[in-house]
Amino acid sequence: MFAMTTRTAPRQTAQERREEVLKAATQEFGQRGYHAANTASIAERAGISQPYIYALFPNKKELFLAAQTRMIDLLRHTFIAAARGVEGPEERLRAMGMAYRPLIEANPDELLLQMQGHAAAGDPEIGPAVARGFKDLYEDVRHASGASTDEVSRFFACGMLINVTTALGLPELAAPALEWHPPE
Repeated sequence: MFAMTTRTAPRQTAQERREEVLKAATQEFGQRGYHAANTASIAERAGISQPYIYALFPNKKELFLAAQTRMIDLLRHTFIAAARGVEGPEERLRAMGMAYRPLIEANPDELLLQMQGHAAAGDPEIGPAVARGFKDLYEDVRHASGASTDEVSRFFACGMLINVTTALGLPELAAPALEWHPPE
């Protein structure tokens, strides 16, 4: 007789579970916003118990801010990688812009979370951290591109147009921004 063996999925590390919770939080916060989202729905999306969320994050605010940080880090790494090895500030900004569209198309929840972070910035417990993350991203793009503050501001303005039109399902309105080239 053959002994029957059962295979179980390998146990996730705390970091892997944390990442799963952050992905679920990104979806929930992106779709519902900070105030309407709830940790029970996030736990359900992540396939864990609600109390386990509080073992990973002290409260909903810290979970939201961790999801925001994760999203900003994704943008930062995408932009810096796109600019690496590209000559000239204008070309680096263009490379960053070209890397952004596929990123938001592949990760629409990240885009929605980004927008929800801006919407929640009026909350005094959320706003300063969201503003700091955005400012740091702006400075990282300025540094990595070598572009002037005017050029970087236009780059972010085009990005915001792309964000809003994508979120509204009106990508055709962003078409000119997708073809934007920094002035020479």
